[in-house]
Amino acid sequence: MKYIDNLLQNFRIAQARKYIPKGSTVLDIGSSDGVMFNQLKDIIIDGTGIDPTLTETISGPNFKLFPGFFPNDLKEDKIYDAITLLAVLEHIPPQVHQSFSNGCAKYLKKGGKLIITVPSAQVDHILSVLKFFRLIDGMSLEEHYGFDTKMTPLIFKGPDFKLVKHSTFQLGLNNLFVFEKI
Repeated sequence: MKYIDNLLQNFRIAQARKYIPKGSTVLDIGSSDGVMFNQLKDIIIDGTGIDPTLTETISGPNFKLFPGFFPNDLKEDKIYDAITLLAVLEHIPPQVHQSFSNGCAKYLKKGGKLIITVPSAQVDHILSVLKFFRLIDGMSLEEHYGFDTKMTPLIFKGPDFKLVKHSTFQLGLNNLFVFEKI
């Protein structure tokens, strides 16, 4: 990853951190190499990550990462205090949104937080320019599916979830959604 990729990733992790209580168990969907677990090791007691770009299981001091797609390939049978999707939802094909939401409901404890960051629509154009000039690695732009952030509350709606926070950050270019499992 390039400097700007890392900077953007760190902003997203900082947003999520505010909603993860100390001593939490966390499922990070789209975990990449586990950077979030390393950055939040002082508050997360146990973490599980799943990412389709991984080729093997990776273990860290307080986490385990698995290759595969959520929810079908998640082999852990745990209930988590928090689930994070940091710049992931825009990569999920619309035809699997319902099973994705159902999976989040299955693995999140009652009262637990589902923490999502998703870029605003105009970000795709900005990222294309940055990729053209080789300032970023690209973040799988071809997988964004033209995602509209207004769809997020419709994907994660009752009876399983209630929206407790929606805000923007990075000059409105990114969105934070926090849902609570009912």
